[in-house]
Amino acid sequence: MMNGKRVCVSTILLATCLVGMPRTQAQGEQEPSVAEAARKAREQKKTAAKPSTVITNDTLKPATPATVQQATAVTDSTPGTNATAAGGATTDATTAAQPAKGSSEKEIAEKKAKIEALKQEVADKAKEVDLQQRVLALANESYYSRPDFSKDTDGKAKLDAMQGDLAQKQDELSKLKAKLRELAPDADQKPAAPQQ
Repeated sequence: MMNGKRVCVSTILLATCLVGMPRTQAQGEQEPSVAEAARKAREQKKTAAKPSTVITNDTLKPATPATVQQATAVTDSTPGTNATAAGGATTDATTAAQPAKGSSEKEIAEKKAKIEALKQEVADKAKEVDLQQRVLALANESYYSRPDFSKDTDGKAKLDAMQGDLAQKQDELSKLKAKLRELAPDADQKPAAPQQ
């Protein structure tokens, strides 16, 4: 009887092992190998979207003369400003001041000096306008990003004051450009194309 029990237990164990073996092999075939999993992970990593860059004051580059000229061109095309004005700061003084016949060299030199000074004023004012536009854009974003911005009347008043300052600076810039055009009509040339 002992032998019968042993044979019966052995048979049951053998049957269990034999029945479990094909399932183990089938599961092994269905599951990917480690190498395949690593390949898939590398492919997913390549196709995954890269995180976007966060722009801060530290990552922004300071304004270059080309961007100032672009800002000047944009300012000239905005409503309320003189649309025919263009970047007079880029014109060379020798081409801007054509000497009139019969003018003395002293008068020509004075006129060139005035034109150069006026061009410098235009360039400086264009930089101020560009800076004011950037500051206003940051202030707008800061103000409107808050969920309770409609309750902040002081913040709205500050934005309105900044907008007024910007409009005043743009008006001063257009007057300077008009004055430059009166003094040197040839100075009215388009700014250089933006560099890429």
